[in-house]
This record gives sequence, structure tokens and C-alpha cells, in this order.
Amino acid sequence: MPELEQEPFADVVRVAGGFSIPELKWRELLFVRALVPQGELFVRDPARPLPPFRDPGLFPEGARFRVERAHGRVVVHVETGVRS
Repeated sequence: MPELEQEPFADVVRVAGGFSIPELKWRELLFVRALVPQGELFVRDPARPLPPFRDPGLFPEGARFRVERAHGRVVVHVETGVRS
């Protein structure tokens, strides 16, 4: 995985119903407030820049995200049918 260490924006693993990213990348998203808590879910703050990802559509505005931590990664599930 040396290539992924050099390009953390590329370390996205698709899973059923969503994707996973390294926990460090998740903490970056929270630190820059690109994603903010809304109850037990998270939403995009469109006023804040989203750090780069190879797939720019991972965190669409208006979507809500449920997260679970697992083995140094964060699994992100997009909540379907729920819009803010």
C-alpha cells in the first residue's frame, strides 16, 4: 500500500451501503468542519472546503451520513431518503 500512503485521498474502500476511509482522514473532515454532527448523523457544511478525494462525490451536499469505527477505519453509510 505504499501508493495509498502517498495519496491518502485515494484510500477509499467501497463496502455494502457506503465506503470506508482511514480514521485519520475522518478526523481531518471533522477538524476542518467539512462534516458536522446533526444528532447521531453527520452532514456536509457547504461553506467549508472538503479535503480532496479521488471521487469528489463521496460527501454530497444535503445528504446525511451514519458512521461506524472499525479497525482504524471509519465506515460511512449515506442515509438514503433523508435530506436536510
